[in-house]
Amino acid sequence: MDVSGLTPIEQTALLTEYCRALDSKAARPILGDRMAEKTVDQIDYDFTTLAATPSVVPLVALRAKMLDERLRAFTAQHPDAVVVDLGAGFSSAVFRVDPPSTVDWYSVDLPAVIALREALLPVHDRDRSVPVSLLEPGWADSIPADRPTMLFADGLVAFLAEADVIAILRRITDHFASGVVAFNDYGPVSKLNRLLGRLATSSKTNSPHSQWNFPGFEDAHRPEAWNPDLTLLEEASVMQRPESALFPAGLRLAAKLSHRVPAIARKARVLQYRF
Repeated sequence: MDVSGLTPIEQTALLTEYCRALDSKAARPILGDRMAEKTVDQIDYDFTTLAATPSVVPLVALRAKMLDERLRAFTAQHPDAVVVDLGAGFSSAVFRVDPPSTVDWYSVDLPAVIALREALLPVHDRDRSVPVSLLEPGWADSIPADRPTMLFADGLVAFLAEADVIAILRRITDHFASGVVAFNDYGPVSKLNRLLGRLATSSKTNSPHSQWNFPGFEDAHRPEAWNPDLTLLEEASVMQRPESALFPAGLRLAAKLSHRVPAIARKARVLQYRF
């Protein structure tokens, strides 16, 4: 499958899928998403340009696993739920979670990404595509608003400007009656850190660092200040999960230190907000 027509921001969807595929090939995978392997094998692309380092791969796999767990819990509690994958890319989360037949799942992404997604992934009878930019005010208009809703974003927020994140959160609480929004976060990311990341991967022409726009935040309650309709439900560090024992040595050490150094714990976390 030719993906050469994707813009740089659209190409960021390739990184998370590639990381999930690499995890699946590991001797002891964390997520074990075999469908990611099949998806990547269909794509004609030099994935080595994405700078999927040995540290990035397990973090991507584990945050996906954590989000899957929360999605299963939400749909078990709300069998009539709506699930919305924000910036779905080529993720097979709907297959991993396999929601009850009473749940409706919506995969939202840019039209070019959705077209490729539909060509690459098999059909799932619960999944409906929404080809639209999340930066458009009406991106949620085609999604039911009157049922318990869980919206999640895996690997999306880092590539948006803060104002865009705030606008998306506002649209969520304006449109949907009740539910939860969950996303992965990296804590505060300074301009210097973003610059160093770009320099470190400068030889990788399509490194996602070139698209990194979000400065992040330290206090998990900050989105409550952006949107008073949100209430922090959970702040869970990826670094403090038992699966961190499977991390490469350097990252494994950081995971141990995260129990004593909150700043390290914040560098890889899953956040949930109720509305």
